[in-house]
Parts: sequence; structure tokens; C-alpha cells
Amino acid sequence: MELPKFLMGDNTDCLNDIFVIHTEFPRFIINLIDDEIEWLEDFEGADREELELEVATLIDQASEFYDREMKRYETE
Repeated sequence: MELPKFLMGDNTDCLNDIFVIHTEFPRFIINLIDDEIEWLEDFEGADREELELEVATLIDQASEFYDREMKRYETE
């Protein structure tokens, strides 16, 4: 099965949170309400430094995905 790059996550225990799951390396879940990230990978040394440079881009992409999905829901 091929997963999309981003998925939306929902949980009724967290009514005010907006979760987006990034399914490609580096895999993570971001809460768009506060930009808190839960990494699903283990990083060491140089990997961590490279990742820190990429984080801002990944957050922007996750936010753009969410905005696009919400617009699609509004038009349905």
C-alpha cells in the first residue's frame, strides 16, 4: 500500500487539536494548534542537525496540506 505524504488525524479526547501525520522520512505527527511535533524516528548526531534545517519546511507543508483539505471539505 502506498500512503499519501500527509494524513489528518482526529481524536475526540483532544477536541481542540489539529493533527497532521507526515508518513515519509522523517515521520512525525504535528499538532497545528501549537506546532508541537512528535517524531516517529530516532535521530542521532548529524541526522538531527540536518533535520532541524528541514523542520520549518515540513511544518509549512503540513499547514498547507491542512488548509487544502479544509477548502475541499467546504466545497463538498
